[in-house]
Amino acid sequence: MNWKRTLGFCLSFLFLATTAFAQGRVIGSVKDAFGAALPGAILSVEGSSATATADNNGMYALTVSSNQVTVTASMMGYASASQRATLSNGSASVNFTLKEEAVTLDDIVVIGYGTSNIKDLTGSVVSVKTKSFQKGSFSTPEALILGKTPGVRITSNSGMPGAGSRIRIRGGSSLNASNDPLIVIDGLPADGLGLLNPSDIESFTILKDASATAIYGSRAANGVILVTTKKGKANAPFRAEVTAVTSFRNVTNQVDVLTPDQFREVIGQYGTSTQQTRLATADPAQSTNWQNEIYQTGMVNDYNVALTGGLKMPYRLGLGMYHEKGVLKRSDLKRYTATLNASPSFLNGKLKANTSAKLIASDNFYANQGAIGTAVFFDPTRPVHSGDSAYGGYFEWTMPNGTPSALSPRNPVGLINLRDDQGSNTRALGNILFDYQASDYLHLFMNVGGEYSYTHGNIFVPALAAMAYNNGGERYQYESSRTNRLIELYGNYNKQLSNRVHVDLTGGYSFQHWSSSAPSFPSLNEAGDTISPANPFPFFSENALMSFYGRGNFNISNKYLVTATLRSDASSRFSKESRWGLFPSAALAWNVLQEDIFAGQTLFSNLKVRVGYGLTGQQDIYNDYGYIPNYNYGTATAQYQFGNNWVDILRPDAYDYNLQWEKTATTNIALDYGFLKGRINGSVDVYHKNTFDLLGVVPIPAGTNFSNRVLTNVGSMTNNGVEASVNLVLVDNATTNFEVGFNASRNRNQITKLSLVQDTTSPGIQVGGIAGGVGNTIQIHALGMPMYTFYSYEQIYDANGRPLERNGSLDQYSDGVDVNGNGKIDDIEAYVDQNGDGVINTGDLVAWAGKTPEPRQIFGFSANFSHKRWSGGMTWRAEQGQYMYNNLASNHGNYFEVGGSMRHLNNLVTDFLNTGFRSPQYLSSYYIQEASFIRLDNLYLSYNLGTLYKDKYATSLNLSVQNALVITKYQGLDPEIGGGIDNMIYPRPRVFNIQLNVSL
Repeated sequence: MNWKRTLGFCLSFLFLATTAFAQGRVIGSVKDAFGAALPGAILSVEGSSATATADNNGMYALTVSSNQVTVTASMMGYASASQRATLSNGSASVNFTLKEEAVTLDDIVVIGYGTSNIKDLTGSVVSVKTKSFQKGSFSTPEALILGKTPGVRITSNSGMPGAGSRIRIRGGSSLNASNDPLIVIDGLPADGLGLLNPSDIESFTILKDASATAIYGSRAANGVILVTTKKGKANAPFRAEVTAVTSFRNVTNQVDVLTPDQFREVIGQYGTSTQQTRLATADPAQSTNWQNEIYQTGMVNDYNVALTGGLKMPYRLGLGMYHEKGVLKRSDLKRYTATLNASPSFLNGKLKANTSAKLIASDNFYANQGAIGTAVFFDPTRPVHSGDSAYGGYFEWTMPNGTPSALSPRNPVGLINLRDDQGSNTRALGNILFDYQASDYLHLFMNVGGEYSYTHGNIFVPALAAMAYNNGGERYQYESSRTNRLIELYGNYNKQLSNRVHVDLTGGYSFQHWSSSAPSFPSLNEAGDTISPANPFPFFSENALMSFYGRGNFNISNKYLVTATLRSDASSRFSKESRWGLFPSAALAWNVLQEDIFAGQTLFSNLKVRVGYGLTGQQDIYNDYGYIPNYNYGTATAQYQFGNNWVDILRPDAYDYNLQWEKTATTNIALDYGFLKGRINGSVDVYHKNTFDLLGVVPIPAGTNFSNRVLTNVGSMTNNGVEASVNLVLVDNATTNFEVGFNASRNRNQITKLSLVQDTTSPGIQVGGIAGGVGNTIQIHALGMPMYTFYSYEQIYDANGRPLERNGSLDQYSDGVDVNGNGKIDDIEAYVDQNGDGVINTGDLVAWAGKTPEPRQIFGFSANFSHKRWSGGMTWRAEQGQYMYNNLASNHGNYFEVGGSMRHLNNLVTDFLNTGFRSPQYLSSYYIQEASFIRLDNLYLSYNLGTLYKDKYATSLNLSVQNALVITKYQGLDPEIGGGIDNMIYPRPRVFNIQLNVSL
């Protein structure tokens, strides 16, 4: 039985040994490369379920069951590290120093109420950071990301100094509510970007699908743009950076109008004897290019200073001065900005007060843009100056008694020089985000912020000016203010529950209040006499939004990612019964490369599938009180007479008590990919957006309300699209880098319901008012069509491609145009009889499928290189498939516009030579023209001069061109106009920049 005793002894020894080793401990610290503790780091043992978490001092204690173990330390944002530990006397000490992941700064993006690593995202989120911005000088910040992101269309409103832009993310989702994305600046939902200094911006993050935007609920139907400004870095020494930019701006294209000789020839051929007599013949050589007279070479001086540091407290102070003289004479903008970001700490670092404050002041001289249109059609045979002092010395059309002709256009140069419109704007915005670390895993936040803007100005026209002659001049002022107040309370719980599961939970409350006011002032003449009295009811309006929200992010083994969001909003713009809206979303992502089957492969560096669905809302309408009966002050044309006095009236507005949230449900399916260690990477997104309970202004039967139109919830629409992007690192070595990026998007919009009760006899809601005639429109919201589909008669052409004119002369067309042989061109021979009833009327108007102001495809391409001290790049952008109504040609391309029996003669655009139209053809499809284009937005070259003195003053010099080239077949001035109606736009200039950067 000795063997039994021996076996028993051995088993007892093994059990005791195992028991002894079970009491072993591995202790140590986890710090970063600078020696700072990393609380919350996760320690795990290979082959065991044992884990531990580093405390506030970065210390840990890990219980192990073997005398030799492999311990791994990991933390988000840092590269994991492993070490072998051998226990002696039941313990071992292992210290870890974790290094930041090489691409951490690029991979961390701002999301709603927090940040995330790109690899952990489940929604459609695109971040554009400083190094990818457009190069040059900009008065408004959205120009920095022009063409940089798929599915985002940015269209400048005009070339006027300080003009903003129209931004659309994945197409429009509303008929009459706003289609603008929500703008959040450093955590403050703000009233747009405005004149925020582009030099202060660190990044733009665009949230596009509902799973990413639903945390903002009611305001996220059109996407969200998160703007993060530059901040100081902890433990960084003091640094000063100075940037100076000088720009020159030129108008590169003018509206094609008849030359003086062509004008004289046309008047001689088509004009009446009265018109021919009115033609200037005293000096046949007299000619004036009126567009040359009103435009100039613009210039910009843009100076910025940034002071940063972080030895005691991270901070950054940015100061900027921007001065632009526009290409339209006398237009001028001066912008002064100050931006302060600081992050002081209290309570031994447990409480941080992340402070962001911005002050923007601007002074504007608004040149009279009416001169732009007048310069197109003013008589080119007349001089700028008359030779006498009347009307400021400018030539004007007059009556026989010498007074200005009331129906004649005014001298374009006089319009600019004799009208002063000076305005100032002050905008202050900021917030303090208090961050209290209640535990290693729980942070409590309070975000208190606000925004205040104040605008005021004066307009003066002297009595000698022809434009205000009858009133004895003009003098009036304007003023408005707006406030935006915010308070938010929320918490974030972020913990590695195990070595496989990480949770990130956020929940909170938000209240935001807006108010707008504008006093009323009388209109006076130069002498101070009242032309029209002030409105006795100054404008005031307010609205508020209360919200509760929550979001959970779950990371399982870095393989499966789940995001769930729920937000409940209450808007004061709706009745108590309709006030609350609930907006949920959910998203899943699968990091395919984390599967065991892909272990060891080297082809892919990233492969992630994303699926998301969510509901967002819309309450950004033009009326804060659309659900209740209210009265507005009547216009001067609606006064009521009592004896010899005319009394202003109050008139009721139409309202709908049942007005409610407009809602958009979005489904998004996507693939993120990367090859060859990230040298090729990109994504593909496919989405479907269904907007229902559309907020729209629709006609209503007479007598059913206080107007013939009312804002109500009427229907639904869809947006379907696909987006793709790819970035390639072609060369990357110690001296040279060359990268290219390409993005493309395609969106299809369709109205699927347009009324509460379907009316098959109605073509839809006509929109898109145009210049010319009375009440004419050229677009329609129609069932089964995209928003703003063009709506016109179908033009008929002769064999030579010349459009036929109703009652036009037969001798200007090829044979066969007089179909019925009556010796003239009838309506039915000029336009297609769509319904075959033998007459041309509104029943023959056509909603042109596929002809809308929005492009079918958008493309962006960028290339950037660096070689030793040189760097450069370019950005191209293309839009394909959109159409434009050439209102300038339809209004000024027919002989009727010359002037008839008026005291004046008007010039014509050269399109008259193509058509020969004698009368206006406003609703002809001839003027609906394709406006696809390719634009070279930005071209730059930079040279690093190195340090200028004793290893100090690092300096670089940049040269860049903005709006360098446009390729298009569109016949108008510019193929890129928001809304699709081209009529007298302030031209976008070509810009040449010289920039000097110095770091002190």
